[in-house]
Amino acid sequence: MHGPASSGWLLVALCAATGAYCLARMRSGTEGQRGAAGGEALMGFGMAAMAVPAAVFTPPPWAWPVYAAVFGAAGVHALWAARSGAHHLHHLVGAGAMVYMSVVMAGSPAHGEGGSGVPLLTGALLLYFAGYVLLTGVRLVPVAAVAGGGGDGRAGWGDRPELARACRLSMGIAMVTMLLTL
Repeated sequence: MHGPASSGWLLVALCAATGAYCLARMRSGTEGQRGAAGGEALMGFGMAAMAVPAAVFTPPPWAWPVYAAVFGAAGVHALWAARSGAHHLHHLVGAGAMVYMSVVMAGSPAHGEGGSGVPLLTGALLLYFAGYVLLTGVRLVPVAAVAGGGGDGRAGWGDRPELARACRLSMGIAMVTMLLTL
């Protein structure tokens, strides 16, 4: 990732913590929750790996095509899963953005130099994820207010909707940051 090392490490920590929480969400008793959490864990850990500052570690040239292939496969899976619900289309856009960033990074002359990417596509992805972050943030407020008011308090970590939305919000913010520094 381009940009200062300190913000890169903060992004790595955010994405890795989000990925770890998504792994914990995979223990949910609901099949749909487990599947979504697995895809989000892959996205979180992949974003953490891509966000490592270039001054610390420059991935070998073969790493970017591997990232593109992994997230391409995740995109195909999200497209297949979209048959059962439109909410999987966001995962498709996220996987596509990761493929795009991997291809741009593979084609950039040096991992630490900016000014690469297709401005129109980068701008469209930025608009999508900025809108997603705003919408998710708005949706998070009512869930947090309602979550504290009722229920028996026995919901597991994977079954807490406010935490799942906070996880998605943090990954959306990380995606905006990564696209801005592309």
